[in-house]
Amino acid sequence: MKFEDEALPADARAVLEEEEALFERVLNALNRKKARQGRDPAELTARLVELRDLAASAASFDLPTIFQEMNMIRALLERSDEAPLPDKSTPYFAHLRLEENGKLTDYCLGRASFFETSSGVRIVDWRYAPIARIFYRYREGDLFEEQLPGRFAEGVVAARRIVVIHKGELTRVVTPAFTLIKQRDGQWVSQRGAVGAALGGGAGTATRAGSLGVGDLATDRSRQADVSALLDREQFEALSSSADKPLLVLGSAGSGKTTVALHRLASLNFEAPQRFQPHRMQVVVPEPGLAKLSHRLLEPLQLGSVQVQTLDGWSKLSFQKAFGIPPPKLCEEAPPLVTSLKRHPAFYFELRERLREEGPRQFAGLRRELVEFLTDRDFLQAVVARAQGGLPTTAIASTMQHTMRQVATLTEVGLAGDEAEVQTLDGRGLADDTPAALAGSVDVEDLPIFLMMRALRAGLPGEKLAHLVVDEAEDISLAELFVMGETLSGRSVTLAGDDAQQTFSSFAGWDDALEALGARGAARCRLQVSYRCPKPIAELARAVLGPLAPEEVTQAGRDGLPVGRFDFPDEAQANLFLIEALRELAEREPQASIGVILRTPEAAKAFHALCEEVPRARLVNNGDFSFAAGVDVTDVGAVKGLEFDYVVVPDASAACYPKTDEARRLLHVAVSRASHQLWVASAGVPSPLLPA
Repeated sequence: MKFEDEALPADARAVLEEEEALFERVLNALNRKKARQGRDPAELTARLVELRDLAASAASFDLPTIFQEMNMIRALLERSDEAPLPDKSTPYFAHLRLEENGKLTDYCLGRASFFETSSGVRIVDWRYAPIARIFYRYREGDLFEEQLPGRFAEGVVAARRIVVIHKGELTRVVTPAFTLIKQRDGQWVSQRGAVGAALGGGAGTATRAGSLGVGDLATDRSRQADVSALLDREQFEALSSSADKPLLVLGSAGSGKTTVALHRLASLNFEAPQRFQPHRMQVVVPEPGLAKLSHRLLEPLQLGSVQVQTLDGWSKLSFQKAFGIPPPKLCEEAPPLVTSLKRHPAFYFELRERLREEGPRQFAGLRRELVEFLTDRDFLQAVVARAQGGLPTTAIASTMQHTMRQVATLTEVGLAGDEAEVQTLDGRGLADDTPAALAGSVDVEDLPIFLMMRALRAGLPGEKLAHLVVDEAEDISLAELFVMGETLSGRSVTLAGDDAQQTFSSFAGWDDALEALGARGAARCRLQVSYRCPKPIAELARAVLGPLAPEEVTQAGRDGLPVGRFDFPDEAQANLFLIEALRELAEREPQASIGVILRTPEAAKAFHALCEEVPRARLVNNGDFSFAAGVDVTDVGAVKGLEFDYVVVPDASAACYPKTDEARRLLHVAVSRASHQLWVASAGVPSPLLPA
């Protein structure tokens, strides 16, 4: 092995020489095996006899591997075909060296078993081989004890390394002390400590209850000091708006939008406590996680009794107040095209123009009227045309078909009487996952539409709100904003958002949003400094947005560690590396908040299943965050408005984040949750949204 970089430390050079030599032995052994493949059953039988004789004289630590190949050959004789060899382009992804009774033995973990004891090559299937348990249960330098098939193993883990072999080339070696990386020019470098290769030193940097803002401004007025002493000057100025004037607070991730909005509630309550009583103020946010966080942050402001609701919770409660009945049977997950159409600004404008002043005011009549619109092809075509490319024409058929299934009776879909109530062995209804499951239902997205129709004709009953905060408003539809405006006693409202973070196609622009809310002429405040993300993370977040990034560059409040960027050939290697790093971080910094953010809830569930050895690793579904120290494994749709000391994005691949506007916004949301350090990993082809 010739080293172009003579500055490589001696310990790193020794490790690299070992790994290069091992890799060469593996390739040579695989080539020899490949040349012998295609043998007839007689050759396999001869090999079985050879292994039997070898087992009689082999060392005890080789017996499990020999027995495994003997079993494999017996299976091959029964099937008359031979098990596949490890792929030479990436034959293994980890290296384990064990010392037993003074003897060193090397094992490679891969996806297929293969060994050639004469050359010291032992590749074991990490999923099945008993020896692989030692790799996952122990660390380098640990004493181990394991009951293996046919023997009790004990000794020392002499080496435990993660290796990356991509397209037949060794490109990375990760040890507990350093990481070796092969650069594009062929030179090897060694990274130690915090140069993007280690997570550490950031526990407690994310927002905690009672610590809003950045503590930049002190004021002589005791009233303002009680409420706003934690705000910076720019945020403080936003609170100077008149109580009767709507306020729109804009800013990038971590700039303090939520800080300003919640402090404005406290300021209004202090200035006019009789008018702005906590029970007459409300906060509405899209996701459960942000709702829980907002409630926790209001408590130290003595506003714990302010209603904080998710968008779905708000629409269900508002429906019951308006119509005096609980919401009907709800379809929580309509087809995506149907949801997009109902939330699109074009649907809002087209429906408002076509609604007659005189018409039904109660739910039953409004439901029939909405069904007429949703099954009227001409109306839906007008909506799609008005969207100007924002909606595909296939949304028309999808909406009509979905609506017809909802208005069908159980008899019409072939399920009637008591059969509809029968449960299957798994506890689900007989009608579940069938057209009958939709019969008689309305979509969650329909509730604000019913409320809008009712408000336009008869207003909404009930006590009006003194003040309303709508956070992450870029994800609120115009119909929802219109209804919210109808619940206000005046124009005292705070809207907070960032159009770069929209995750739905419902955003119409701030002018239309304010118009729908009844807040035309609102004072506007754009926060220019991001206090959450250090400079390297803020720069990456902007690069991810690409052409969607705002013209004005948000200032980063501080410098920070480089973003850790890790590209792996496949998911198994990426997960192995990341889970080990998470385990070490969680043990080293038990008070840290760590967010592992994946693209979908399903991907989060699969990753969490691998986190058995990671302390306090929690799967967070539906935004049910505890905000306790530990590792929250969740999806990008649940983390808007939240922040963590550390963020790891394990699936920043082209498959999960392609070059689309939607993917840009989602990846931007994921990476901008980190207040101290960010790692971004990809398996296979990296996302084209990531800079080189």
